[in-house]
Amino acid sequence: MSNPLQLSMVNFNKGAYIIVEGKQNANQFFIIRQGKVRISKEVEVVAEEGGNLLGPGDFFGVVATMSGHSHIETAQAITDCSLISVTRENYGTLIERNTPVAMKIIESFSRRMRYLDQALARLTQKTTNADEDINHLFEVAEYYAKQNQYNQAYYAYYQYLKFCPQGMHVNTAKQRIMKIKPYSKAVFLEDETETFTRQYPKDTMVFSEAMPGKELYIIQKGSVKITKIVNGNEVLLAVLKQGDIFGEMALLENKPRSASAIAFEDSVLLAVTKENFARMVKTQPQIISRLTTLLSERIWFIYKQLANTLLSDPVGKLYDVLLIQLEKNRIPIKANEAHTFDFGAKELVHMVGLSKPEGDRALMELMKNPKIRAMENRVFCSDIDEVLKQAQYYRKLQRISRSRDTVAR
Repeated sequence: MSNPLQLSMVNFNKGAYIIVEGKQNANQFFIIRQGKVRISKEVEVVAEEGGNLLGPGDFFGVVATMSGHSHIETAQAITDCSLISVTRENYGTLIERNTPVAMKIIESFSRRMRYLDQALARLTQKTTNADEDINHLFEVAEYYAKQNQYNQAYYAYYQYLKFCPQGMHVNTAKQRIMKIKPYSKAVFLEDETETFTRQYPKDTMVFSEAMPGKELYIIQKGSVKITKIVNGNEVLLAVLKQGDIFGEMALLENKPRSASAIAFEDSVLLAVTKENFARMVKTQPQIISRLTTLLSERIWFIYKQLANTLLSDPVGKLYDVLLIQLEKNRIPIKANEAHTFDFGAKELVHMVGLSKPEGDRALMELMKNPKIRAMENRVFCSDIDEVLKQAQYYRKLQRISRSRDTVAR
């Protein structure tokens, strides 16, 4: 017998603050029954898709509540409001009893993620949405071929020939694919709708950016890196581990993959189709709860990355992104505590979208700090409290600079 769903109704008068940006320990989110609520942020990096004014049926505070991080927004009642309060603990029961609400949250998060991801790409990588063009598969393949990473190259060439049979690079792709075939061990090149549990050897591609997507994946064993080819470089977006879910945006929105997924080590994945996902929503609410949590964490993370774009000092950007990574991974920040990040100096520069010359200069300055060094393609810090102090210092400088600009205008 399932637990009873205990939701509380709360009322706020016009003008009242309901949640406040930066506040820690969020333990409930809200669904609007009556009234209007305005969402705002200390720094609006990009305008929210759909606007910042919410009404009946809309919800807010989910990102902080489900991710366990601090609030990324402030919510103020514009009229007298009646709200439904949902705690993290009873979210699973809400899914069981009211599947449409859960799906609305999941689908809105998926749209929000894609929108914010595109905004971040525009700000940090100076790209457009051209990489969602199916022909971008050829560029992906060419990049990996030049890097002698034949598993990934073969997979991307194969998908290009499959989805672009009349493409302008078909002959070149055919020649390349035959040449590298003996050196490739690409797997699951075709839809394997009957194979739910799949094994991916290290450095094999699960899917390529720009190709259509029909499945999401749950990592049973191993790890998967999420990457994107931008301006001729591979940008590392994330390294996902056991229990993580990825690929959900293409499945939920029926849009091309926005990034590539590559086995970071030998991995076992559970592939979930749209039909299976619909059944899972009803029969396995814990999966939907986990997906909501993961999307919440990703949205929180991308907001932090967007705020990083406002820092004008390149060295400040590097310190800030290191702090974001510590917060993301919930590393307690203590004096004299060492930490090795799971990326190298090159990936660190790509994370903040610096050009090579600017990135090299900023890295040189960063490495003057005796507590930070690059070793074996990893960034190592002997005292993570130093990262916090430096990031706070550069953020303070930015606030002072912004205040001066405001006064000057």
